[in-house]
Amino acid sequence: MWNQLQTDDYEGMLAETVLMRGNGGNRVHAYMSRPLGKGPFPGIVLIPHMPGWDEINREIARRFTQHGYVAICPNIYESFGHGQPGEIAMKAREGGGVSDDSVMEDCKGALDYLASLPYSSGKAGVIGMCSGGRHAFLAACKVSGFHAAVDCWGGRVVMAKEDLSPSNPVAPIDLTPQLACPLLGIFGNDDQFPTPDQVDLQEAELKKYGKDYTFHRYDGAGHGFWSYDREAYRPVQAMDSWEKVLEFFGRHLK
Repeated sequence: MWNQLQTDDYEGMLAETVLMRGNGGNRVHAYMSRPLGKGPFPGIVLIPHMPGWDEINREIARRFTQHGYVAICPNIYESFGHGQPGEIAMKAREGGGVSDDSVMEDCKGALDYLASLPYSSGKAGVIGMCSGGRHAFLAACKVSGFHAAVDCWGGRVVMAKEDLSPSNPVAPIDLTPQLACPLLGIFGNDDQFPTPDQVDLQEAELKKYGKDYTFHRYDGAGHGFWSYDREAYRPVQAMDSWEKVLEFFGRHLK
């Protein structure tokens, strides 16, 4: 749990950029952090959000490592080239966005990479924020091998037919019967993407199919309330939900 460390325990971590096999069998850059030691350690696949494969994703990866996880964050925007995160995110938007199939292949590649490590425990979870939250839900439905999933304010889980496209051919909510692991949802009640009504619809589908899930919804919080670099940041709600994420992963992965 957050801040429940033992002051005389040894700590150490390694964080670096690695190359893994991703979409189409191509090499994809990924940021990986791990605790020092022989393990075994559980793993977490962190899916970046639409602002890009950016600094806050690296910080989140290291926070998970601080709590005993090997975290890997693949650059799901690899096919759009390299440059500063904002530049590549803009290219992705102009190109119609990254396809769901591409992200799922990157998630599978990241999961395989974790499984190949000699200090892996064999258990792994997936988490994402914003568009990454949507992708985390998709991965829990489509990628075999995850033991837990966290969707943080994932928009476009609920989609109208007219919003579907070649890149996003299926509304994630329609894949709810395929959800293969426990799901934690973190949402702000002031969010408009997803709206509270859309979260209600997602919850109704999870109940309908008897899925193992828990949703936490926060008053006074909107979209991206973990992002301390924006006005949307809500420290009390952010830290309470971080506690819940760490407890959830600890229960299912450790």
